[in-house]
Amino acid sequence: MDSRIKIIQGDITTQKVDAIVNAANSSLLGGGGVDGAIHRAAGPELLDECRSHGGCLPGQAQITKGYRLPAQYVIHTVGPIWHGGDRGEPELLRSCYRSCFRWAVAHDLHTIAFPSISTGAYHYPVEEACRIALSEAADFLAGNKTIVKVIFVCFDAATHQAYLAASKSL
Repeated sequence: MDSRIKIIQGDITTQKVDAIVNAANSSLLGGGGVDGAIHRAAGPELLDECRSHGGCLPGQAQITKGYRLPAQYVIHTVGPIWHGGDRGEPELLRSCYRSCFRWAVAHDLHTIAFPSISTGAYHYPVEEACRIALSEAADFLAGNKTIVKVIFVCFDAATHQAYLAASKSL
């Protein structure tokens, strides 16, 4: 695995990176889980800016300021809802990571932190999501030297262990 990829257990809202990724819903107006935590930590200005974006489709991403977060930016991406894997979920999840990396390059960002996209309320199987996340990060980093650190911030121990296990197969 690329040495620029780190896997930790923690709170994504406290990460001192250029951008954190929000596993958002399509309205971008906040919700539960990591989405709600990011909106609460960033303050009401984040919601105001998100309103101006008019939402986001699954597999795509939008970028906003970080406001009261230690991160300068929040990249909001809408992951797929798991329906068994036969409705394009893997490609949509891959697209989430690719879209986030495009925003990072466009804004000349060097450090980015991701949550486990779609594995909470959207029920994407964690083991499969980890493999996709790590594979997309490794593929991106193989062709990009401007990103110096990609951190996968796992909220709980089970997700952290799944990411660590998946990283051994890369």
